[in-house]
Amino acid sequence: MKEAIILAGGLGTRLRDAVPGLPKCMAPVNGKPFIDYIVDYLRQQKIQRFIFSVGYMHETISTHIQHVFPYLDSTFIFEEKPLGTGGAVYLSANSVKDENVLVLNGDTLFKINLASLSKLHFEKNAHCTLALKPMVHFERYGVVEMDEEKRIVQFHEKRKYAEGLINGGVYCLNIPSFLQCSWTEKFSFEKDYLENPSAGKKLYGDIQDTYFIDIGIPEDYLRAQEELK
Repeated sequence: MKEAIILAGGLGTRLRDAVPGLPKCMAPVNGKPFIDYIVDYLRQQKIQRFIFSVGYMHETISTHIQHVFPYLDSTFIFEEKPLGTGGAVYLSANSVKDENVLVLNGDTLFKINLASLSKLHFEKNAHCTLALKPMVHFERYGVVEMDEEKRIVQFHEKRKYAEGLINGGVYCLNIPSFLQCSWTEKFSFEKDYLENPSAGKKLYGDIQDTYFIDIGIPEDYLRAQEELK
C-alpha cells in the first residue's frame, strides 16, 4: 500500500470560532497545520504518493503542501461543488495508480500500523478494510460489530456506550470494486457505501489500539494542542 487519498475538503463549520478563515485540515496545532502531522505520520508508514481531495480554500492547502513538502509526490483533486465523502473518494479514485489505496480524513490523526491493516485487507481479498479504535465511555461515535473472522457484520448508531469499537476513519479500499458500483454524484462514503448493506460486499476490520484524535469539535481541537506537543 503506497498511495493515500486524504479527504481535505471539509468546511470545518464547528471550528469556525476557534479557527476562523481556514479549512479544517489547516487548523494550527502547536505552530503548524494539523495536516502536517498526518503527512509526516503517513510517510513514516511508507506511503509514497498522496492524493489530496480539496474544495473549500483549496489553494491554501495546495500552496502549503507544495511549500512545506516540496519533494512530496502529491496530486490535488478539486471539487467544484461539495460531493460528500463518497463523491470525493470516487473523484479521487480515478487518480490512483494501484488497485488498492489508503483513504483517510484530513481532520483525524489515527496512528495506525499500515502493515497490519493492509495485511488483513489482502489476506481477506476485502473490498474495504477499516481501522477500528477501541473506546470506552463515549457517545460521539457509533459502534462497529465484527464476527470471529474479522468480517464487519453491523454498524450501530451513535449513542452512549460503555465500550466498543469505532470506525477510526482510515480505510484500505479496493478501487475496482468501488468504482464498479453505481453512485449518485454526491454521496456519503460512510452511510451510503460502508453502512448500506449490499450483497457480496466484503468489509473487514482491524483493531488498532493506537493514538487517535479527531479535531472536528473545539474540545478535541484544544486537546490536540496538548497531546501533539
